[in-house]
Amino acid sequence: SCREQPIFSTRAHVFQIDPATKRNWIPASKHALTVSYFYDATRNVYRIISVGGTKAIINSTITPNMTFTKTSQKFGQWADSRANTVYGLGFASEQHLSQFAEKFQEVKEAARLAREKSQDKTELTNPALNITSHQVLPSPIISSNGPGEDKLFRSQSADVEVTTEKERLKKMLSEGSVSEVQWEAEFFSLQDNNNKLVAALHEANANVDQWKKQLAAYQEETETLRQRVAELESQGTQDSSSENNKEELSQTLEELELLIKAKDEEIQMLKSQKCGRWEAEGEREETLQKLQELEARNAELEQRLHLAEQTLAETLAEREKIQNEVTKVAEIMDVKIFELSEIRQGLAKLVES
Repeated sequence: SCREQPIFSTRAHVFQIDPATKRNWIPASKHALTVSYFYDATRNVYRIISVGGTKAIINSTITPNMTFTKTSQKFGQWADSRANTVYGLGFASEQHLSQFAEKFQEVKEAARLAREKSQDKTELTNPALNITSHQVLPSPIISSNGPGEDKLFRSQSADVEVTTEKERLKKMLSEGSVSEVQWEAEFFSLQDNNNKLVAALHEANANVDQWKKQLAAYQEETETLRQRVAELESQGTQDSSSENNKEELSQTLEELELLIKAKDEEIQMLKSQKCGRWEAEGEREETLQKLQELEARNAELEQRLHLAEQTLAETLAEREKIQNEVTKVAEIMDVKIFELSEIRQGLAKLVES
């Protein structure tokens, strides 16, 4: 509310007592939350408020009879009879706990002074009390000594009766003012909660159109992703032909390796036999020429083998790239489908509410 202003804030882990056992603590949130003291100058009321997301975790009005108790070096608690619960706060350090406890005592004292001031004001403005304090009923004996100088003469018994009546009225008004302040605080607290709920409802209604547009955008994006998956699946079909080409290349490589091995064996055999067969110069030149041809053929086969290995590596890299892209698109589709389901559930809950 705009009439409430924060006067102190800190961060702590918020707990509430288990309503079933009244012994165990139930954490109100997974993380530390901002816990603030608020002052309402219009109603002269102090509150402790902590909000987690869109939910009020703590909404406790400070009264003079409340007590904040330190149960450990970093943990403190207080009971709220209106909320019918006990709140607990876990702080990061002992210093933060001490600061919060000191502020609690200050606010509690301010609430006490505000209540006393409200009671005094009620006594002064109440007509019945004015009659008792300023218009004392006279006794039958009255004498007048001139205009504006009336004197009231009453017996001692009349004084005692008036004093007793005055004390009784003060007690009744005091008790009535306390109840009135409590009911007024409760009324304004309920009114604030109602205003917050109405504002949240208006905000939810205003966001319905935006959620619908977002849902349509998600559906369009999902359709685009499905088309992309279809394209990738068609490319996957082409990959099967690439696998056939890979098998053919592998078979060709094996044949080339066998051929190179056979040529190497033939070269070794010719080298071992050249001493016995190269008796004539012509036979030696012919053998040398044949040897050179075999070596040239061997070099050509090695080059073909290198090209075949390079082509195979490129084919495997392209296939792995396509598989990674298909996996990534599938993950994106899963995330979008999950978001769509959450939005539909949110819309369904909103429609039900």
